[in-house]
Amino acid sequence: MSTLTEPVPLGGCTARSRVMFGPHETNLGRGRALSGRHTAYYAARAAGGAGLLVTEIASVHESDWPYERAPLAAECGPGWSEIVSAVRPHGTLVLAGLGHSGSQGSSAYSQTALWAPSRVPDVATRELPMELGDAEITALIEGFASSAGIAAESDVDGVELNAGQHSILRQFLSGLTNVRSDAWGTDKARLLREVLAAVRSRLGDRLLGVRLCCDELAPWAGITPEHAVQHVRQIADSVDYLVVVRGSAMAGSATRPDLHTDPGFNVELCGEIRSGMDILAPIVLQGSVVDPAQAQRALDEGVADLVEMTRAQIADPELVSKTAAGQRIRPCSLSNAKCLVRDNRNPIVTCTAEPRSGHETVDPAPDGRDAPIPVLVVGGGPAGLEAARVLAGRGHRVRLAERSAELGGALRLAALVGGRSRLGTLADWLIEQVYALGVDVHTGVEVGLPELDTAEHVLLATGSRQGRREFSSTAAANVLDDGEFYTRVLRDGVPAALPAGPIVVHDPVGGPVGVGTAELVVAAGVETAIVTPDQVVGTQLAVTGDLAAANARLQQAGVTLHKSSLLREVRAGGATLENRFTGRQQEIRCATVIHCGHRLPEDILGEQRPELPLAGDCVAPRTVHEAILEGRRAALELVSRSKTLAGAG
Repeated sequence: MSTLTEPVPLGGCTARSRVMFGPHETNLGRGRALSGRHTAYYAARAAGGAGLLVTEIASVHESDWPYERAPLAAECGPGWSEIVSAVRPHGTLVLAGLGHSGSQGSSAYSQTALWAPSRVPDVATRELPMELGDAEITALIEGFASSAGIAAESDVDGVELNAGQHSILRQFLSGLTNVRSDAWGTDKARLLREVLAAVRSRLGDRLLGVRLCCDELAPWAGITPEHAVQHVRQIADSVDYLVVVRGSAMAGSATRPDLHTDPGFNVELCGEIRSGMDILAPIVLQGSVVDPAQAQRALDEGVADLVEMTRAQIADPELVSKTAAGQRIRPCSLSNAKCLVRDNRNPIVTCTAEPRSGHETVDPAPDGRDAPIPVLVVGGGPAGLEAARVLAGRGHRVRLAERSAELGGALRLAALVGGRSRLGTLADWLIEQVYALGVDVHTGVEVGLPELDTAEHVLLATGSRQGRREFSSTAAANVLDDGEFYTRVLRDGVPAALPAGPIVVHDPVGGPVGVGTAELVVAAGVETAIVTPDQVVGTQLAVTGDLAAANARLQQAGVTLHKSSLLREVRAGGATLENRFTGRQQEIRCATVIHCGHRLPEDILGEQRPELPLAGDCVAPRTVHEAILEGRRAALELVSRSKTLAGAG
């Protein structure tokens, strides 16, 4: 029986494990070239046991410039060479990701028309592309071939071609985007076959993989699993492995889904493709696989030969080595909060749970242990837990004081929000770590100035409190802040002890809390409405890929959406809304309003002792990522300052 952490032969090579670190956007580039940050990023996953990694997809032709820092293969040779030198000593195979985004790209940077098989506008941008003629198709094929040649000269172990969700190769395969009547349209797999042949001619016996869309989730004209089986049969003898993926421009939220989609969502599709193959090329399972146990089950059941676990290795670069040693990995919550980075702000790929990811060159792993010092960490939320974990891991004597009855803070609260229970796995991991590292934990303890004055070193992570309400309410109105709702009213996921009647969720923030609260309430069978000042609900969910899906879920569940609306007054049995553009007022029925507004720092101790280091929401309430990041930073800065003072003494 194959195990996830054992070596696996691929072509003429051997990967050290059956775990792939797949291609994804990072924004780590320097111009359109790969950078030293790429090298450090990939080397960390190789050191952690990844069997093979595929670098960020590089455009094979200058007509393709899908995002500002998108690599261009013509400029990637030196970067690929550096990555190989850093990764190969660990036994990890390096494959260069190659592709062309076609009509799903961007003309903003290239200032030229997008390339596509047919004049079909992209669903997301609505931009009309140019239809490729024979000359452009020839140039495209040569672009793939010459890019593979550059990769081979850089001594990579092979290349992986993208015929997946964002690719011109998929667009040629699909009836959604290829409506040509010539040979490139009547034989939709022709381009893929010719590209494979041209690439193979430059690669020799190096590995050649294909990331293939096997279900566009658009059966009226798109690629279906039945179509995909036919495509696979045409190319299986030309490739060394196939990665089975799903999604397209027609199903954007399904392409890289967040925590609302079950992990391992492609298992059934992968099995369907495998059962239809006549030549058994190795199959790679892809699709939110973040649990080694689930990955192992896929191998045991014969669904796949390898498993892509990209987001899981962003969360924990040592996933494979820890799995082999029987250790618990840092969990991936599948939130997409910091690893989905195609954003006009060019954020660097990183992870809510592991803020070092993507920043390996500027935040290297600390070496060794320190001379121990006693530290009091005040606050047991994500910032305090991370600070305590980092300090204890370096050998310090840590006492953690939390005034509530349990640890977890805002992270525990976030995990109660509808559809976001996976965040609880991160809280569980942090709590498990601080206990395992010997942190002296005290819950139900209120720390005051006397305790601060007697402690040798203190770090404050005291969290946040509910913010101001921007609406009025009468004495008879039933208004709850979201924190009150989740800690006092919610019981086993169901609202309890509320007056009978409609519930209005007020969401002036546009984040996951308002949307998730509305989903949770309506699922309990309560008439539900959500009020937002924005023109769509949940505007902040765009960065996680959940914006369209969230609005669809709310409407399908029967939630009434009051958009472009300000909540002005709440009274017994009703509320007044005002359209923010017209000023027109509207009266709506409600028995309860749940206010999901901004929070304010719980900073009393910090104001009284401004010299003490702060971390997380007590600085400024933001997300779990900032809390964990600042917990780590504050811990390391405290140690550094202690060393400086000791040296000066």
